[in-house]
Amino acid sequence: MKVIKSIKEITNWGLSQPVILVPTMGALHDGHRKLIREGNAIKGNKGTLIVSIYLNPIQFNDPKDLDKYPRTFDTDYKVCEEEGVDLIFAPSDAEMYLNSSSVKVSENKLARELCGSKRPGHFDGVCTVVTKLFNLIKPKIAIFGKKDYQQLSIIRQLVTDLNYSIEIIAIETQREQSGLAMSSRNEQLNEIEKEKSSVIYEALEAMAKSGESKSKNLIRLGKSIIEKESQIIEIDYLEVVDRSNMAKLEIIDRPALVAIAVFIGKTRLIDNIEINFE
Repeated sequence: MKVIKSIKEITNWGLSQPVILVPTMGALHDGHRKLIREGNAIKGNKGTLIVSIYLNPIQFNDPKDLDKYPRTFDTDYKVCEEEGVDLIFAPSDAEMYLNSSSVKVSENKLARELCGSKRPGHFDGVCTVVTKLFNLIKPKIAIFGKKDYQQLSIIRQLVTDLNYSIEIIAIETQREQSGLAMSSRNEQLNEIEKEKSSVIYEALEAMAKSGESKSKNLIRLGKSIIEKESQIIEIDYLEVVDRSNMAKLEIIDRPALVAIAVFIGKTRLIDNIEINFE
């Protein structure tokens, strides 16, 4: 397995086609393993499976959040090696962003709601780094998880609007036995916080199975479940949106998404569940 840290080397490296990219910020867990395994299944005996490991500073609107994000490259290397990754691209900040950098890539529709409204500049950072990775690596396929559903939608829009010939593959959210969505941030939870966090998916499932068509009633139901743990969990947002454009829905009359962000202690977690309109 090759590790490349420089832009010059990645752009000059002879990559066997098709190139499949799994972008990550490191702190790899079983959810990432699922993405990597999907990439290997698609690649077969040909092609190059690349995992990028880059903790992108410009998508963090809170410097403290960036500081406490786990950095586990040695462990990540072992995960990639075990899963049969061909190449890790792990650039430094100096490689990715020159001191003179003044251009960012923005999406101005899908990014308005949910995390976009709560984390100013976050999706500008995501779009910018993903554009850079696509330009440098030139993948045929890129694989993302559905846990970051808004991000997934924005990246699909980016691919369309910037005329990339890249197929975006979305993988279902991987969960702990408790239902908690797998996330690198889960490592920041203590035992009690992790135990109580199961109520997030409990609420999402109850909302999806309720059969309720009015969003305000669904949201009321979800909040009533989560508020059982209100001493530990604070809701940042809980919304029902149109899956196609992330716009808030009053009535569920089309494919919808229930999206949630919460603070458990000082750790912010996101999750979602799809509701199919019939």
